[in-house]
Amino acid sequence: MDICLWLIAAFSLAWFMSYSRASLSSFTFAFLILMAIGTFFDIIGFVSWLLFAVIMLPVNLDNIRLQFISMPLLAIFKKIMPQMSDTEQQAIDAGTTWFEGELFRGNPSWTKLHNYPQPRLSAQEKTFLEGPVEELCAMVSDWQVTHQLADLPPEVWQFLKEHKFFAMIIKKQYGGLEFSAFAQSRVLQKLTGVSSVLASTVGVPNSLGPGELLQEYGTKAQQDHYLPRLARGEEIPCFALTSPEAGSDAGAIPDTGVICQQVFEGEEILGIKLNWDKRYITLAPVATVLGLAFKLEDPDSLLGDKKEIGITCALIPTNLDGITIGRRHFPLNIPFQNGPTQGKDVFVPLDYIIGGKEMAGHGWRMLVECLSVGRAITLPSNSAGGIKATALATGAYSRIRRQFKVPIGKMEGIEEPLARIGGNAYLMDAVTTMSTGAIDLGEKPSVISAIAKYHLTEKMRSSIIDAMDIHGGKGICMGPSNYLARGYQGAPIAITVEGANILTRSLIIYGQGAIRCHPYVLAEIQAANQSDEALALNEFDHALFGHIGFAISNISRSLWFSFTGARFLSVPYRDQTKRYYQLLTRFSANLAMLSDIAMLSLGADLKRKERISARLGDVLSHLYLASACLKRFNDEGRQAQDLPLLQWAVEDSLFNIQQAIDNLLSNFPNKGLAYLLRLIIFPLGTWLTKPSDTLDHQVATLLQTPSDTRDRLGKWQYLVRDGKNVFGILEQTLEDIIACEPVFSKVCIAIDKNLPFYDLDKAAELGLAANAISEKEAQLLIKAEQGRKAVISVDDFDHSELIAGEASH
Repeated sequence: MDICLWLIAAFSLAWFMSYSRASLSSFTFAFLILMAIGTFFDIIGFVSWLLFAVIMLPVNLDNIRLQFISMPLLAIFKKIMPQMSDTEQQAIDAGTTWFEGELFRGNPSWTKLHNYPQPRLSAQEKTFLEGPVEELCAMVSDWQVTHQLADLPPEVWQFLKEHKFFAMIIKKQYGGLEFSAFAQSRVLQKLTGVSSVLASTVGVPNSLGPGELLQEYGTKAQQDHYLPRLARGEEIPCFALTSPEAGSDAGAIPDTGVICQQVFEGEEILGIKLNWDKRYITLAPVATVLGLAFKLEDPDSLLGDKKEIGITCALIPTNLDGITIGRRHFPLNIPFQNGPTQGKDVFVPLDYIIGGKEMAGHGWRMLVECLSVGRAITLPSNSAGGIKATALATGAYSRIRRQFKVPIGKMEGIEEPLARIGGNAYLMDAVTTMSTGAIDLGEKPSVISAIAKYHLTEKMRSSIIDAMDIHGGKGICMGPSNYLARGYQGAPIAITVEGANILTRSLIIYGQGAIRCHPYVLAEIQAANQSDEALALNEFDHALFGHIGFAISNISRSLWFSFTGARFLSVPYRDQTKRYYQLLTRFSANLAMLSDIAMLSLGADLKRKERISARLGDVLSHLYLASACLKRFNDEGRQAQDLPLLQWAVEDSLFNIQQAIDNLLSNFPNKGLAYLLRLIIFPLGTWLTKPSDTLDHQVATLLQTPSDTRDRLGKWQYLVRDGKNVFGILEQTLEDIIACEPVFSKVCIAIDKNLPFYDLDKAAELGLAANAISEKEAQLLIKAEQGRKAVISVDDFDHSELIAGEASH
């Protein structure tokens, strides 16, 4: 019995030390004490001590551990470590890790999450949103832009320049606005609700482009010359990266620059002869200055011994001889300025390189570092803003539009997609807020930016499809009163640009996340690439044994969380959100365990097992999305009325995490290992479900009912009620319809007839004739009928109005 008790104590101690991630020395010391206790009570003897010494001495004595354990393992690691290209290495090195690192490591600190400051607008930023942005929105008709002009009107372009919309990212010392990332996101969200062409036009110069690159890497002369001109709108910038032969594989660009001597402006100088063929370049047709990425070559060694210098970025005036620019692409009827550009033997001085000749060959690093910021702002914000506006509009339409004598929003078939729109709108705004908040704290979150870009554009696409399904014929008839069709048509654009979503999910999110977020993998890789063998061995040894302890800890934690349901975990709030924190911590530990086992069992093959990588990335992504929702709920004062939106968003993310793990285990190459992992993670099977019908009903009702919660969901959108803005008309009509329903019921009772809920102006006449309602109530019915007809009406045209001009081939 004594030996049984001692073994139980030994097992419990081992579990506790691994669960709490104790150091090797602490682990050894604790077991030394337990061994001494066992010896004192005559439970263990010489053989047990000998076994303890055989196990513990080699790992605790540095010389023995280094020579007989770490050195052979380092040799094996070097052989199985996947080869990493220079561009991959630079992408890994770019940016920083933030809270996603906590989620990847299996033990997120929720207190730390909630202690991050809530992003807020400055007085200047708020004034800009309420002034110039509001004025700009009133100037733009999306139908005019997309159907009649295929461009923004000239007065809108001028307004954008005068009010420095292209200079939100530029510092004040150069005449820019120097807005926070959060403020840029709010501006783009508001603009997207009016016109995606407008939002894209404003977003791109404030994202990856010459302005950002110049501020980060430009010489003082370049900054002083270009940044004030960009801020004043005297220069229109674009950035040319993608070519016909290099799309998602941007590092494979074939465009070249060759170092040579040539005459420039009457003087023979050392410069670069450029040849390029680019496409899909936003603002290229109207750009005056072209940011260009190309591969720089020095065949005659005019700069040094290196002949293949590498990817370089330069700033090229578009009026130089040899440049072809001005033609346009036509992406899915969303005619933002986007087109190809070519250059044939264009010669420029070396000082056209962004950052000067010292930055030659550093272009890829520059791009991925800037992309780690820009990709978290523009497309996620555009997607969130579009769906916030869509959520309010679809909720209002569902309450106003009636079929079978009831608002269609009360039908369960409508409630399901309507709830998805509402829950996703809440989540998407939470993610943009948290991600831009990280940027404003000084982070360059490359993994978060990939998560936000992929998932928010995907949710935008699915939500706009849901909205189209709810609107039916109203959604498919295009015209000035249609607020969905262009968003529906243009959804694949956001899916495609800034890294195609298939690539982002299958390669980037987890590919970068596993190395950037894991506490030891990057250190192991760096040690393996270390040229100093002694230093490499010491660094690898430190990382390796930290990694082993980390892996054992995550197995212990996963087992414990499965056994207890993670119900004993301490959480910051013990309300309806308690289980969300606990389950997210549980899945975080599962992710950390699965990552280590996948890397150990698959080795270099994991890089090629894209669907395994994608599912691990899905787990990390939905952990982040749910965390952003919990932070939003807390930052907004834990409003009880908002709880259904939070619950829907988090429960949907939790279900998606479960599905990703389940699918990963079902398709894991090693079936025996997959079976053991399933026993650890899902010992009783999967149990989480999608948000319930009851929760769907609550969210759908929130979207159809004016309230503070609904106002928070649509905060900062363009909802002005001027009689022209379709979103303002919807909001006003929603309030009028709800207000007039009791009046309508009074009329029906007075005339003893169950009238259909249309021709409300005629109902007003009947009510007045029966002395059942007041003149004020009659006017409400008349006003509501005018709004109702405007909301449900669709546009029609003369045949001649629909004939487009012929495009030349």
